[in-house]
Amino acid sequence: MSRRVVRQSKFRHVFGQPVKADQMYEDIRVSKVTWDSSFCAVNPKFVAIIVESGGGGAFMVLPLAKTGRVDKNHPLVTGHTAPVLDIDWCPHNDNVLASASEDTTVMVWQIPDYVPTRNLTEPIVTLEGHSKRVGIVAWHPTARNVLLSAGGDNLLILWNVGTGEVLLTLDDLHGDLIYSVGWNRTGSLLVTTCKDKHLRVIDPRRRQLVAAKVKPHEGARPIRAIFMADGKIFTTGFSKMSERQLALWDLKNFEEPIALQEMDTSNGVLLPFYDPDSSIVYLCGKGDSSIRYFEITGEAPYVHYLSTYSSKEPQRGMGFMPKRGLDVSKCEIARFFKLHERKCEPIVMTVPRKSDLFQDDLYPDTPGPEPALEAAEWLAGKDAEPVLVSLRDGYVPVKNRELKVTRKNILDNKPPVGPRRSHSTCDANFSRPNLEDLLEEIRSLRQTVQAQEKRISDLENKLCKFTNGTA
Repeated sequence: MSRRVVRQSKFRHVFGQPVKADQMYEDIRVSKVTWDSSFCAVNPKFVAIIVESGGGGAFMVLPLAKTGRVDKNHPLVTGHTAPVLDIDWCPHNDNVLASASEDTTVMVWQIPDYVPTRNLTEPIVTLEGHSKRVGIVAWHPTARNVLLSAGGDNLLILWNVGTGEVLLTLDDLHGDLIYSVGWNRTGSLLVTTCKDKHLRVIDPRRRQLVAAKVKPHEGARPIRAIFMADGKIFTTGFSKMSERQLALWDLKNFEEPIALQEMDTSNGVLLPFYDPDSSIVYLCGKGDSSIRYFEITGEAPYVHYLSTYSSKEPQRGMGFMPKRGLDVSKCEIARFFKLHERKCEPIVMTVPRKSDLFQDDLYPDTPGPEPALEAAEWLAGKDAEPVLVSLRDGYVPVKNRELKVTRKNILDNKPPVGPRRSHSTCDANFSRPNLEDLLEEIRSLRQTVQAQEKRISDLENKLCKFTNGTA
């Protein structure tokens, strides 16, 4: 009599649970734009959601603690002139967010810790370089202020947000619309999928194709790809018979996948979310009402199905919390923010444990908010692993750090044309220290205005409580 041996894994019993109704974010008009992005971005401080907006593009930013019904007059971020297609929080500054839009621009925003009293309309920097809509933004995992954008013009552009300049443009590697872009752990390589049915691995600094695979999935619908921590590549796509598939690829042998599984015949694109600490991939299909999760291991068959979280309502989008934003005291290993038509519902993934002590095996040191490199170092060819932090005592988000954009003056590079002739009386007296004094005064005035806005917001909230009789 043969006995079936069950594979040992500490994640076999991971289960998902939605939060209570009062901890959801209600009355949010989630965007109806037909684009396969997640429409939601989360970090330990805020949840940002792309919303419907008349006459331009907008997204809403809510502090994580501001649950319940959202006021219909809640301020939005409204700088774009066409629908917003993608948003991404900076991994090195929890108050900085990048947005991509159909208006061909990428904007970078500084989100204040307090709730502003009116819409945010002025980004810190606007990045203009695409000629068609921009559908993807992705921050570099280890280098400060390096942002990637991909547009409908088949261009990949890498920006230095600190100066507002283009670092690199990759314009001859893709022949059609780019579906997805993902960095590897150190940010030395990119993996992209494209409408021309190619999976590409790119070294952006050398502008070289490292590897390519034609038709990693035979079907015509979009493919998604992400890097694993060990350098393998995980893809989702469709078979010829329109069955949804997942595959795992080894860069050393790119001809055939080392694992391939067929799942179902639904037509929603599977968005993969990866947790490198637990080596679990979560698959969320747009229009699905479930989240499937798989453990990736180093031995065959490599991809192991764990379980499925199911619910009744289909998802319009999904946000995925970084590890440092989780509650370690409850053995929480992932938290999703599921977008419905009119609300956002957090879903908590937990490993059942009897002990209340910190679980070292569930929470290895994880990437923290400090960058390992400056943009110039990375561009010069340096690579570095992410700077790790321990979650033993829980993670406390740092206070608002202002992103300073230093634009270079193009006139500094030009030689003087000859003796400067000016009849202005103020030129002789106007020196660099005077300019710095003015800039300091402007900075001080800005801080005063922000403080007054916060005070007005607090007073309005108190007045609201008095009028409602809750105070």
